[in-house]
Amino acid sequence: MGAMLSSRRGAPRSEKSRQAILDAVSSQFQERGYASLTIEGVAAQAGVGKQTIYRWWSTKSDLVAECLLEGRLFPDRLSLPDTGDLRIDLIDWVGQIFELMRDPAGRGLVTSLIAAATANEQIGQRLRETLGGHQSVLARLTAGVEAGQLSPNRPVAELSEALVGALILKAIGGGGTEPQDAVLLVDAILS
Repeated sequence: MGAMLSSRRGAPRSEKSRQAILDAVSSQFQERGYASLTIEGVAAQAGVGKQTIYRWWSTKSDLVAECLLEGRLFPDRLSLPDTGDLRIDLIDWVGQIFELMRDPAGRGLVTSLIAAATANEQIGQRLRETLGGHQSVLARLTAGVEAGQLSPNRPVAELSEALVGALILKAIGGGGTEPQDAVLLVDAILS
């Protein structure tokens, strides 16, 4: 069972209802984004009453957070690869994120997640781990130092934050990206 973000009230959860609710949240989030996702719409799609949802989650952001924590909102294909070549791995990963953001639905997903993160600290923490991959980027940069692909004098935590921050700024700024932009960004971070 996924992480509980609010204290349980009332009857125990039905796993079948819980799954239906989270499926509905994921579907509606990806179709409409965070701002247009409603408890009423989720309840109708999941075939449960609004009171069931409110009994288990206090807010819309709690629902989204649980979906995010269970990996239901962000494509698995955006995980950071580790082929042994730090530069190529980062270019591939940034390129995948830029490709997602070039699609209006993908950009909507990313900006909706950013909006949800401002409403819920847990979503923000998970977004940092998942969208920006901060922990995986940090781990990958650290592995790059250990492999001699990055100077041990480079501040890997700050480089990771700079890369993640650049991706978030691209998403919220609506700036278009070209395939070569991934190379330019990664080279700027690594140089």
